[in-house]
Amino acid sequence: MNPSSNLFLVGPSGAGKTSIGRLLAAHYQLEFIDLDIEIEKHTGAPVTAVFELEGEAGFRARESALLDQLSQRQGIVLSTGAGAILDPVNRDRLRARGLVVWLQSTVDQQLRRLQHDQHRPLLAGQDREQRLQTMARIRTPLYAEIGELRIPGEYESVTAATARSIPLIDQHWQRLPAAMTS
Repeated sequence: MNPSSNLFLVGPSGAGKTSIGRLLAAHYQLEFIDLDIEIEKHTGAPVTAVFELEGEAGFRARESALLDQLSQRQGIVLSTGAGAILDPVNRDRLRARGLVVWLQSTVDQQLRRLQHDQHRPLLAGQDREQRLQTMARIRTPLYAEIGELRIPGEYESVTAATARSIPLIDQHWQRLPAAMTS
């Protein structure tokens, strides 16, 4: 068990990191931060534009810098981007600075949840299912490496998923008040 004042949500696109994260932050009375939204605030451009202008490597560099900065805060729920775990330094920082909750999702669940989403640069173009399967093969072992708590995805509302997650988090999270962490 990782004593911390922070919850970090990892998982694939469409797993519910942002939606569930907002509700968890409200439940635990913590600040909610979405890493992709923070990148957009800092760059003044949508994630898709950052990908277009700087490529994935440029985006990942920005993502890592902000993840480092934000994960040092106390008393937050941080929703990471699906690919933030690709960098071993990011995985180390997340593991060291909070309870890492892996929101799991199957490719079928992702396809269903993301069917109308046109804002994810790595899913642009044809054969979304193949892209998701390829990402899952690469990323699932990395989520497994750092996810201290795994919450399987189900076909349910965000509210139901959050309600199902809270008792699991409560069993695994040795929550420290923000002032007690260093």
